[in-house]
Amino acid sequence: MPIDTNNFPVAVVGLGLMGCSITTCLLMSGHPVVAVAPIPDDLAHAEKRIREHLRKSKQEGLTAFDPDHFLQRLTITEDYAALRDARLVMECTIENMDIKKSVYAKIEAVIAKDALMASNTSAIPITLLQQLTTHPERFFGLHWAEPSHTTRFLEVICGDGSDVKKGEFLYDIAHQWGKEPTLVRKDIRGFITNRLMYAMFREAFNLVENGYATVEDVDRACRNNAGYWMTLAGVFRWMDLTGVGAYLTVMRDLWPTLSNRTDTPALIENIVAAGGRGVANGKGFYDYTPEEARLWEETFAEFTYEIRALALKYPADVVKKKLENKS
Repeated sequence: MPIDTNNFPVAVVGLGLMGCSITTCLLMSGHPVVAVAPIPDDLAHAEKRIREHLRKSKQEGLTAFDPDHFLQRLTITEDYAALRDARLVMECTIENMDIKKSVYAKIEAVIAKDALMASNTSAIPITLLQQLTTHPERFFGLHWAEPSHTTRFLEVICGDGSDVKKGEFLYDIAHQWGKEPTLVRKDIRGFITNRLMYAMFREAFNLVENGYATVEDVDRACRNNAGYWMTLAGVFRWMDLTGVGAYLTVMRDLWPTLSNRTDTPALIENIVAAGGRGVANGKGFYDYTPEEARLWEETFAEFTYEIRALALKYPADVVKKKLENKS
């Protein structure tokens, strides 16, 4: 049975980029939302950013309602006491164990014993994080993709101490957030998507740093091959569609030659050491003028809505539905 989201208050702690887009998604899904800003500076921009997400979502047809319809159900505050009625609290702070431990203590001081907690971490194992809490069985990973209100991705991750039944509940309710979620029943660092992506990142650095291709070449190859089919198929379905046997033959020859380095690449180390933050300050793997950076951010936002519209035409059960329509 679907959850009545209107009567299921939730909360987000941390109002950076992802905290704001997660808040937007939850509001559009019908939840009353309390958003806590551990960093006072976040209060200055959070409502403006969430309002703009809601405005654009109406413009693009994700909702029929104006921003004010949702914002009347949003409380933005620095006061953790406002979390008291939340049935689920999501932490979206920086990847620092000490900070997260402090935040969890403040959350658990006010929420009910049967309320659920989750972290949007993409790097720290859930098993480690739940050891920072007094009730590890109710603690999970909820790994979102940015922008969270348009992407279909969500990983629900169980730590070693998590109650899997509660994880299954989060998996179910995630469908009401417009997601095609994945339930990771056994904790592993990086979960599913980051392990896949960072293996690809590692080989991308290997190709560039050893002179096989430029940054532009690698990006172009990714966009026009994997980027072309992944929204529909995923890696295993793609092999089924294009011939399983051929992949085994290539794996036998290719895998021994792939990079398995464990150090971080000099290319990214040098960029970060020089203060590069990508489009945020115009210095990354590419250089950007302020106008180029602004236009890339705008273009990415446009793309997320358009690719969502296309992807929704081809959900995970698209063939199953076609078969049902024929019967």
